[in-house]
Amino acid sequence: MYSKMLVLRFPSEVVHKPLVCHLVKEYDLTFNILNAEVLPRKEGILVLELYGERKKFKQGVQYLKDQGVLIKTAGQEVRRNEKQCTHCGACTAVCPTSALAVKRPEMTVAFDQKKCSVCELCVTACPTRVMKVRPINKMFFE
Repeated sequence: MYSKMLVLRFPSEVVHKPLVCHLVKEYDLTFNILNAEVLPRKEGILVLELYGERKKFKQGVQYLKDQGVLIKTAGQEVRRNEKQCTHCGACTAVCPTSALAVKRPEMTVAFDQKKCSVCELCVTACPTRVMKVRPINKMFFE
């Protein structure tokens, strides 16, 4: 399962079309809306986390681009304070992408930043509060 947080900017000409619904029906993608400001006949902005098979994910993103939607990746990431982490493993139980996993036989928690979808579940699950969400200054077009 591949996932990424995206910022979609809908021009006023397409804001009335059910484009995100087509991602579900035609590309078998699922999404979680994190923020939205969509008004009739005005530009709309939608922040969502999009999930699915990587090939269909790319096809779905291309479909949106073909419809005139501007797409940027979301500008935040999860970081862990390595020095304060007790490696209890609580975060691994809630991580949907396996970015956090127990490394054996050492029994330490490994964090693969590339797999992280910034869902923030680990932030609330961490008893020592070493997982933090921080903004990334640059956002780039897909």
